[in-house]
Amino acid sequence: MVDRGHSRAGGQAGAAEVPLYGFQPPVGTPYGLEVSTVEDFFAQHDDWPWNPPRPGRATFHYLIAVTEGELRHDVDHLTRTLAPGQWLWVRPGHAQCWHPPGAARGPFVLFEPDVLRPDIARLLAPVTAHDAPAVLNPHPDDADWLQQTALQLLDEHRALGRRPLDVHHALRRSLLESLLLRLAGAPGVAPSSAATAGAGRGDRYGRFLDALELHFRELHQAADYARLLDCSVRTLSRAAQDATGKGVRELIDERRLLEARRLLGEGRWDARAVAAQLGFTDPANFGRFFRDRTGLTPAAFAAREAASRP
Repeated sequence: MVDRGHSRAGGQAGAAEVPLYGFQPPVGTPYGLEVSTVEDFFAQHDDWPWNPPRPGRATFHYLIAVTEGELRHDVDHLTRTLAPGQWLWVRPGHAQCWHPPGAARGPFVLFEPDVLRPDIARLLAPVTAHDAPAVLNPHPDDADWLQQTALQLLDEHRALGRRPLDVHHALRRSLLESLLLRLAGAPGVAPSSAATAGAGRGDRYGRFLDALELHFRELHQAADYARLLDCSVRTLSRAAQDATGKGVRELIDERRLLEARRLLGEGRWDARAVAAQLGFTDPANFGRFFRDRTGLTPAAFAAREAASRP
């Protein structure tokens, strides 16, 4: 990304790979949290990532409240169109592609997962989960409160230097957590087993989900994630079993299958491209993987999804 924005998190992207970007806010922005507006963000980043539009992934959260106009944004290769009153939430690891904002306006919050306190992060597990809705429609009774809280967060973010730094950050984090906790009650946000997991193993399972969302395309073994989380495979397996009743490898395969279904169902990816995107060295292996879990070949699944689209 651009030098004053959010820089790429290492490595050269292959032809089928969606590049991964890490959090790098402007100089002077503390503690993994940046707050702006859609219009200001676009004005300050005129050469990325919408000129020309191209997909990317990030290690942090994007949260946008649309207050005016219409915002279009691709999440996991599906175009979402948001009207005033709706919220867009792109979680770490999701493929996304920007469209020019046009007349869209609204607060824009970018934050790293670690900016949330652990107890709050556990309460927010249903809405921070990678399969939570990308578009949130808050209850009408919450709409004004949410918008005003987002504007208060923006105001406090811009107040850097008016009060001690630790107080400034505590206020920003408190406003962010309040905002997210209220958003977690939006219709369509399903309960998550991670939210009720035990404190120690639940934290490890949550960290595993974060790592899985970022790396499922290239890391496919339980040992890979155990190394990332600095624990044994046995410890990671127990955390996964406690939270879901499933093994680590099963969860990895489920996430790869979900991505395969999304890409094939979108209609612009063939089986060979999807296989490369998900780290299969042989398209035939991907075909067997997909058929064993869905009962359909990739081509048959794609054809079925195409026939069901209006």
